[in-house]
Amino acid sequence: MDKSPDAFRTISEVADDLDLPQHVLRFWETRFTQIKPMKRGGGRRYYRPEDVDLLKGIRHLLYDHGYTIKGVQKLLKVNGNRFVAAIASGDLATVEALAAASHEEPPPPKAASDEDQIVGRAKAPASRRFFSFVGGTDDPPEISLGKTSVGKEDRALLQEALYDLLECKRLLDQVR
Repeated sequence: MDKSPDAFRTISEVADDLDLPQHVLRFWETRFTQIKPMKRGGGRRYYRPEDVDLLKGIRHLLYDHGYTIKGVQKLLKVNGNRFVAAIASGDLATVEALAAASHEEPPPPKAASDEDQIVGRAKAPASRRFFSFVGGTDDPPEISLGKTSVGKEDRALLQEALYDLLECKRLLDQVR
């Protein structure tokens, strides 16, 4: 017996329909905040028809078009759920209309202010230096990466992040 098109679907029905394992759908829930199945007692998931259409769109973009998860997240953020769902259904008129609507009126640019700055930026301690760009001087030159350059403060933040990552790796290696 087939369900009506408006009926809710279980995770196993959606997984079979999309030819995906159930754990992939659960993983996508963690990566795409737009996927919100209704959960009943015991955590059982029920997907609305809109959820299924969105999942079809995400699957189509990831598997058929080679998008990354970040790429699909950006498409969802810029164009919305209906855009991604329309891509999967092949409704080009809706895709073009939604894309045009989302690009018509860009938000006004924000002026930089003190509120926009990251609160509590970490400073790299001198004892944690990993790089020696210039033979022992305290004032290394700007490093050019294509058209942009990395300033001293940003370089210090990157060095601190690298130290933290290496420390995490060391701790993980100890556990193994």
